[in-house]
Amino acid sequence: MSVDFTNEYGQVTISNEVVSTIAGGAAIECYGIVGMASKKQFKDGLSEILGKDNFSKGVVVRQEEDQLSIDMYIIVSYGTKVSEVAHNVQNQVKYAIRKMVGLQVDSVNIYIHGVRVTS
Repeated sequence: MSVDFTNEYGQVTISNEVVSTIAGGAAIECYGIVGMASKKQFKDGLSEILGKDNFSKGVVVRQEEDQLSIDMYIIVSYGTKVSEVAHNVQNQVKYAIRKMVGLQVDSVNIYIHGVRVTS
């Protein structure tokens, strides 16, 4: 799948992996985030922290008509206010995608897979 849009220069196609990598990189920089989790490990009850090469496994990008939606699966650090961390991730991801790709993100849904004690 890919994200398609048209501007004054013509048709533009951006891979979902590119959008996922940008979103994952933006999320990791937020305070309170330990890492990204795989969306498929939710059923097992185990959360593995993904590396930079695997951000696309923890991010789902959907485009319906002109609306772009992103689902993110994250792991937060212990002692942080989860609602604030999620709100900061949403804002940072929207800003990063708008700045780097020029796309307007309609929704960023955050799924918290776990809480980790950082040492």
